[in-house]
Amino acid sequence: MMAALASVALPAMAQPLSLPVVAAEARADAANWPAAHSPAAITDLATENRISLLIAQMTLEQRVGQLIQADISAIKPEDLRTYPLGSILAGGNSGPYGNERGSAADWARMVAEYRAVSMEPRANGVAVPIIFGVDAVHGHNNVPGATLFPQNIGLGAAHDPDLIRRIGEITAIEIAGSGIEWTFAPTLAVPQDLHWGRAYEGYSSDPKLVAQYGHEMVIGLQGALKPGVAIPADRVSATAKHFVADGGTFGGDDQGDARISEADLTRIHAAGYVTAIDAGALTVMASFSSWNGVKNHGNPTLLTDALKGALGFQGFVVGDWNAHGQVPGCTNTDCPASLMAGLDMYMAPDSWKGLYETTLAQARAGIIPQARINEAVRRILRVKIKLGLMDNPPVVRGNVAAVGAPEHLAVAREAVAKSLVLLKNNGSVLPIKPGARVLVAGPGADSMAMQSGGWTISWQGTDVTSADFPNGQTIWNGIDAAVRDAGGSAMFSADGSFTAKPDVAIVVFGETPYAEYQGDIATLAYQPSDSRDVALLKKLKAAGVPVVSVFLSGRPMFASAAINASDAFVAAWLPGSQGAGVADVLVAGRDGKVKRDFTGRLSFPWPRDARGQGRPLFDLGYGLSYARPATVPVLSEDPGMDMAEALNVANFFGAGRAAAPWTLSVEDAGGKRTVEGAPIASAGGFVSARSVDVLAQEDAKSLVWTGPGNVAIEGPSANVAGQAAANEALVMQLRVDGVGDGPVKLAFADKALDLGPWLRAAPKGQATTLAIPLSCFAGADTAQVQTPLRISADAGLALALLSVKVADGSGACPPVAQ
Repeated sequence: MMAALASVALPAMAQPLSLPVVAAEARADAANWPAAHSPAAITDLATENRISLLIAQMTLEQRVGQLIQADISAIKPEDLRTYPLGSILAGGNSGPYGNERGSAADWARMVAEYRAVSMEPRANGVAVPIIFGVDAVHGHNNVPGATLFPQNIGLGAAHDPDLIRRIGEITAIEIAGSGIEWTFAPTLAVPQDLHWGRAYEGYSSDPKLVAQYGHEMVIGLQGALKPGVAIPADRVSATAKHFVADGGTFGGDDQGDARISEADLTRIHAAGYVTAIDAGALTVMASFSSWNGVKNHGNPTLLTDALKGALGFQGFVVGDWNAHGQVPGCTNTDCPASLMAGLDMYMAPDSWKGLYETTLAQARAGIIPQARINEAVRRILRVKIKLGLMDNPPVVRGNVAAVGAPEHLAVAREAVAKSLVLLKNNGSVLPIKPGARVLVAGPGADSMAMQSGGWTISWQGTDVTSADFPNGQTIWNGIDAAVRDAGGSAMFSADGSFTAKPDVAIVVFGETPYAEYQGDIATLAYQPSDSRDVALLKKLKAAGVPVVSVFLSGRPMFASAAINASDAFVAAWLPGSQGAGVADVLVAGRDGKVKRDFTGRLSFPWPRDARGQGRPLFDLGYGLSYARPATVPVLSEDPGMDMAEALNVANFFGAGRAAAPWTLSVEDAGGKRTVEGAPIASAGGFVSARSVDVLAQEDAKSLVWTGPGNVAIEGPSANVAGQAAANEALVMQLRVDGVGDGPVKLAFADKALDLGPWLRAAPKGQATTLAIPLSCFAGADTAQVQTPLRISADAGLALALLSVKVADGSGACPPVAQ
């Protein structure tokens, strides 16, 4: 018998909930959508009869449980005895047994533990196994030593559907090798605005290419569905995501609003779903975003009429991370509207318990109709049966030896080479000649994190090292080996310094890792306020050294200054762990021939300016090669906009990280360390920093003092004198978790105030706002602010910092610090 659950007060005679009302501009008409249909092999009469019998035997508690998915960071296997949930996931920062670097064997053992409890005999009803999901989006990227492929933007540049199918097959084999049967991939976004931080998760801005790839990736991951037969043990369920128009939001805002016509919605953004559903995708993930002001998680005309109706989707619809809580009238723990709109499984990573209790109470009261619950359960069971989870014996996955197999790594290396796009090669500086003396420089040359990007080991991917992928190579490692094999010599110098003049320099630079939310940017200009990488290119050119630039990025960017300062310029995207694939194209062997010519072509237009809204500099499909050379003239470096408005001059911190060009640093007994997103432990020092959820996923930085130390936001000199004259304030959003007994000083432009009294009076454990008029910082030079925030404290202070900026605000002046 299940343990008693917390009671939820509801009306004794509740009316069944009706479908959410949708405004006309966000009301999809199924007649306007393209035709598609899940293959007949997804189910059959015998399967449906079996599902009907199971539903009849299941208790209401078990049926409601099927609708809810929890994250491993917030649920233990034994909890499933009380709460019979249908699914478990491991989010981007969750690893087996609390270790995000757990091995494939660790993953397999953990999944088996959850599954075993879910299958324990029940006093009432029937036992239904959990389905376990993970974000394996460019290979099995959560597992050290797995095969890591280029991010989707690079795969799009390869223009090779057969390669995509092979990558899907390998990814499935490695996911299954760790005991998992479900991946949240492929992403079928068609990004239209490169300011979006998830642009690199899309294959292309061209819906035709996305449609091609969507079909091939689903077939690769799942195999072709066969009637009455479970998919093989080395294949996994795909997820077509994020339905729909996540790549079409206004301004490229993550989780924003796609303000577009239904014609554009279907023509551009639904293209990949048609082919993925036709290929047999077993699940579809709803998008955080909205269409014309209505959240997709609450829009029945999208999830039910269009997806399950016009597109004929017969699998189940899963939500995104607590996204149901954004539907008007909903919270993370109470959202019948999403279920009524057509969501079949809530992704409730940390809210699962409250959501289960509330949903169960609503089902008992008749607020949620039994027919809607049963339809959702039917779809979920249909997928579990197709995966072989309910066979006797069940299909077993867990061949850990398949993870990172040499033949898989070879395909990843091939994919890297095919993803590279040659934008410029004036003077035929490429390929590197045999016997050459080569200098390799730049911050990305020996950085597994920069070449891999977000969604690698962790959500944002900032703390990845070469040790995570010992079967991989950094770009430097690959070039060094290739140059030496060709009879030359290579040296690495991150800052580009040298003693003996090289014949050529290869400089690897670009964006640092990011994922959704934190990756949104205000301008497409590369290093708009700090052109240190361009300065390095110019320094080498001035020394008479030919320069090859290898640009790492999750999107095309306005980088004309860097292109002008380079003899050759290669868009390398985020190639993943097999850096040798870059050398295969750049470096000629002893016979003067390269292993591969450039075949990559742009799958997104390359912007002419920092806005990225006009005629592109390089069109979709552009790409040079050794066989197809061309000379690129000097490019305009005019950004096409007032860069001051996009430089975050008065916006210092938000979305869990310092806003460029600002940096967040910690200084204590352990020295000074920059916080780029990776956790900083207090070992050797007294201040720790890590990303935490306060109002959204990883939207804050937790700062904890165990001894004396400083936390500071620093950057180039900024002029906020105008804001000071307008009596604006330093506005901070934060959560106070602890204060301690010692003094706490807050400084702006090195003028310090005593923050202790305010902190001790502030509410604890909840987000609050502090506004300090700039006039309070008497004597501060507001025309030259290099440190807009410094917090100095001793043991006991614990804060979660959400945002720091200069803006309108009023408040009393804290006392001047002594």
